[in-house]
Amino acid sequence: MADQQVVVVTGASGGIGRAVARAFGARQARVALVARGERGLKAAADEVRAAGGTALVLPTDVADAAQVDAAAERAERELGPIDVWVNVAFTSVFARFDDIRPEEFRRVTEVSYLGYVYGTMAALRRMKPRDRGTVVQVGSALAYRGIPLQSAYCGAKHAIQGFNESLRCELLAEHSGVHVTMVQMPAVNTPQFSWVLSRLPRHAQPVPPIYQPEVAARAVLHAADHPRRREYWVGGSTVGTLAANAVAPGLLDRYLAKTGMKSQQTDQPKPARQPANLWAPADGPSGHDFGAHGEFDRRSTPRSFQTWASRHHGVVATCGGALAAAGLALWRRARS
Repeated sequence: MADQQVVVVTGASGGIGRAVARAFGARQARVALVARGERGLKAAADEVRAAGGTALVLPTDVADAAQVDAAAERAERELGPIDVWVNVAFTSVFARFDDIRPEEFRRVTEVSYLGYVYGTMAALRRMKPRDRGTVVQVGSALAYRGIPLQSAYCGAKHAIQGFNESLRCELLAEHSGVHVTMVQMPAVNTPQFSWVLSRLPRHAQPVPPIYQPEVAARAVLHAADHPRRREYWVGGSTVGTLAANAVAPGLLDRYLAKTGMKSQQTDQPKPARQPANLWAPADGPSGHDFGAHGEFDRRSTPRSFQTWASRHHGVVATCGGALAAAGLALWRRARS
């Protein structure tokens, strides 16, 4: 039953993770909130409870495997056996590759890639003996298609894609009742563009079209409910990007070389005192709660027809067949 579901969400203090936690709360789920920023975690917990769910705050650095396992242990002790584990937590650096320091690249990799690995390990350590459970990896179109100024993030997302495919094969070979699936996201209006370490001259922005975090959250919940599908693509821009990359990756390289720098920056200069959450949470003692949404609400859409169609293949096929039949009938009538 949905009201008995126990869910762990990493990166739950802001952005997609925050929206996912809130959406599970609306199902009356018991949600363990994992992140570093305690202000954001507290606010997320309040939202989960207000939506009708149960919330457990677990301040955790996902780059530390021991902390992640301890969070999983406490979640099971206080909420019950984990049904769904959602990996969302990440950090990054907006900069040319030459401008990223080795320790920064390592930190992005530890959080944004190994954090997923450690979360999945902690989940499977508990799910496999019960032979049930689901792990949802929140990915990105950038898991397939690298773009300029995000080499560390793209590298991590590509790595998640590879490890998740390998793990899925192993679970299938074992005929396991545990499932893993991945949700590839488009550009989303999250606070990351206000708190990721940036060495760009202008304010960072998502590449349009931009979707609201609730679009991403609905896709994650659907994936958690239907985890046998290996992955989900969210948004028409994700579909278009991945299709173009499959057909003409070299041409896309050249296109992004010409457009990728400008499209990821606004016309405004980067704020002089913009926080950076690489080494410490931006919503720490001197910070504030950033919430689920970023600064681009006016330019973001709250829905995606492509995502709806992806979730309702049967309806789309039926409507398409009906339209084709109607078109054929009209053509035959015109011919006669």
